[in-house]
Amino acid sequence: MESWDEVRTAYQVARIGTVSGAAEVLGVHHATVIRHIDALEARLGAKLFQRHPRGYTPTEAGQELLKVAQVTEEQFAQLSARITGTATEISGELVVTSISGLSELVTPTLVRLQVGHPGLRIRYVSDPRLFRLEYGEAHVAIRAGSRPQEPDNIVQPLCTRRVALYAAPAYAEAQGLPEGEGDLARHRFVGLDDPESRAPFHRWLAGRVPDEAITFRTNEALVMAEAIRAGAGLGFLPVMQARAMGGLVEALPPRPEWETALWLVTHVDLHRSPRIQLFLKAVKEAARTGDPD
Repeated sequence: MESWDEVRTAYQVARIGTVSGAAEVLGVHHATVIRHIDALEARLGAKLFQRHPRGYTPTEAGQELLKVAQVTEEQFAQLSARITGTATEISGELVVTSISGLSELVTPTLVRLQVGHPGLRIRYVSDPRLFRLEYGEAHVAIRAGSRPQEPDNIVQPLCTRRVALYAAPAYAEAQGLPEGEGDLARHRFVGLDDPESRAPFHRWLAGRVPDEAITFRTNEALVMAEAIRAGAGLGFLPVMQARAMGGLVEALPPRPEWETALWLVTHVDLHRSPRIQLFLKAVKEAARTGDPD
């Protein structure tokens, strides 16, 4: 058939027996129903209905059409149910990328989602490079700094990453803690092995202590945290990460100039995917409750 609409209209007329009833079910004007029936009969070269004052009765040809149309209608309904189920089912691959040092926020969130939805397959990649969402390299990116501006991406604020200066208890006992900015130069520091880093706390520290005071450098956030905990020196950590680690001493409290904005980035084509929306909601809640200050 060239037009399923006409066949579907004929099926409803045969099923209900009246033009007005079929029009109500289909949500169209009764004139549309009559036009569809006339066009279909002209195309087939056969009368499909006997018209009478009480309504429309299928002819033999109409009965044959009714059989085919009923099967087709049922198959369409089954297909629609399968498609709807696939679209709403929380399953499949979820690829999340972020800057390093966010595992204390992202990993527990992903694990909770997977426990509740075993069909999810998780990939979590922390990498400084920008993943191309438009090419499907990741489904959600968590980025830091100024608001991302790539076209066709949807950007939402996640939270502000608060940072403080920390020390291991052993370091604090042996070397003491800085009494203020003027006292920083006498201490050892764990810092980033990246002179071009745009991290606010890195630039702040570089402007206040000599280069040789940074005695332990690394490009890996987890190594930095372990070095601070082992007593290699004072070092900056996100407040949420330090709380999750436990056992550290706050040498200097968080300052606004050390903070970094975090952004959730998704591509417009996948933004409404149920698994992506589930993760966005969960990670926002985790950020809100994990760092209430």
